Amino acid sequence: MVVKTDCSAHSIEYDVASNTFRPLFVQTNVWCSSGSVSPDGRLIQTGGFNDGDRTVRIISPCPTCDWQEVDGGLAARRWYATNHILPDGRQIIIGGRRSFNYEFYPKTGTTNTYSLPFLVETNDAGAENNLYPFVFLNVDGNLFIFANNRAILLDYGNNKVVKTYPQIPGGDPRSYPSTGSAVLLPLQAGSGEAEVLICTNNGKYLGALNTCARIKITDPNPQWVMETMPGARVMNDMLILPNANVLIINGATSGTAGWEAGRNPALSPFLYKTNSPAGSRFELQNPSNIPRMYHSTAIVLRDGRVLVAGSNPHIAYNFDNVLFPTELRLEAFSPSYLEPAFANVRPKIIYPASQTKLKYTTLAQNSVSVTMLAPSFTTHSFSMNQRMLVLKPSKVTNLGKYYAYDVEVTSPPSPILAPPGYYMLFVVHQEIPSTGVWVQIL
Repeated sequence: MVVKTDCSAHSIEYDVASNTFRPLFVQTNVWCSSGSVSPDGRLIQTGGFNDGDRTVRIISPCPTCDWQEVDGGLAARRWYATNHILPDGRQIIIGGRRSFNYEFYPKTGTTNTYSLPFLVETNDAGAENNLYPFVFLNVDGNLFIFANNRAILLDYGNNKVVKTYPQIPGGDPRSYPSTGSAVLLPLQAGSGEAEVLICTNNGKYLGALNTCARIKITDPNPQWVMETMPGARVMNDMLILPNANVLIINGATSGTAGWEAGRNPALSPFLYKTNSPAGSRFELQNPSNIPRMYHSTAIVLRDGRVLVAGSNPHIAYNFDNVLFPTELRLEAFSPSYLEPAFANVRPKIIYPASQTKLKYTTLAQNSVSVTMLAPSFTTHSFSMNQRMLVLKPSKVTNLGKYYAYDVEVTSPPSPILAPPGYYMLFVVHQEIPSTGVWVQIL
């Protein structure tokens, strides 16, 4: 009998500023898991494969902290599930392979799994195009859930579907493993409106689609509006930038998620200008030379860059004699707002200081706005819990020295609009964002 000992850490903490890292040791299998950052700043990571499918892993933000693992912390197996922070600070964990239900963390009482027939209906007779469903907290407190090619609005407290949305035009599945991506577009505080954008997908070895679908989920009679991207894409990541535009990055132009199933890397990111007129929202960006295929990821940094990592379409690490070797390099994509030509209009936050705590405030113009971006958990082309608030200034005062201004905004009015927790706060001037500071809303 051969006993194989795995001495790898399988997790690291990366310090962007110093370009250093330290190993964090995971004891159970985190493959295809999910997670979110709790209101107190801890990363709660849930589920995975085999011995990890019911495990909850927690790490606190401190220089020496490591993972704490709770075996059996979940009521059901969660493999390819989706997490989202709720207004009361709990996480809801939805779906997963052969888990047609949802649960909460921390647990609520003795019964902690709630049936969700929608996940059975979108299972496509076992094709499983309902994994990693796209989940967003709507401004009415209900959850928008998209799987396969359909969406519902769920009152999770009463386990009741309160709205069924039209099928996406064309009927193509867009969630994993067909693997498009989705974002809740930036929310304007006080507008009462919310829109979702879902882009691309495809099947094994086929050419990817070049379409996005946008829908105002708060409309009484919501309809999908189709848009055409500069090119085809699948397995892409979609990230909201500090200036409220959306970056579409990573992926391939043909194939799908899964072992060795993607072809033709999509090296040039697309920029989606959220508030531009339909038909003129997309811009092609400068390419990378590193293919980012299956198991690639990306996240927005405090300085406005986008950290890109990963790519491994193999069952194990494989660096030789394969079409797309396992990729261990990190790279940073710099949006055009970081070009030196914009230095003279780039704002700098003097106050508040990082780690400032905010309270909810009842809602009480110009070229300046303030944005708040929640930290996301990005895996398999979906950034869970990604959410941006756009706060319009109620007053801008010229302080009369060194081009300094006092910009007054009102913090979000409720945890339904902005669930409690940490956000990166940016000041944006003529679409050029400052470096962000962390604030915590209580």
